Amino acid sequence: MSETSERLSELEMRHAEQERVIEELSGEIARQWGVIERLERRLEGLAGRFMSLEEAIPPAPLTKPPHW
Repeated sequence: MSETSERLSELEMRHAEQERVIEELSGEIARQWGVIERLERRLEGLAGRFMSLEEAIPPAPLTKPPHW
């Protein structure tokens, strides 16, 4: 095998490995994006529940602390 064909084979193997890694990373990014979207929806729901609970509780009257 000549030096040129060895170099070409090495480049082809590197290229194939890089394509595999890119595909894996792309899949992981897509999975994480789904997790982020679910967490955002959950956070919005919890924030809404918190705000409704906060609005339902009457404000505490302002009183001076006992040491005044």
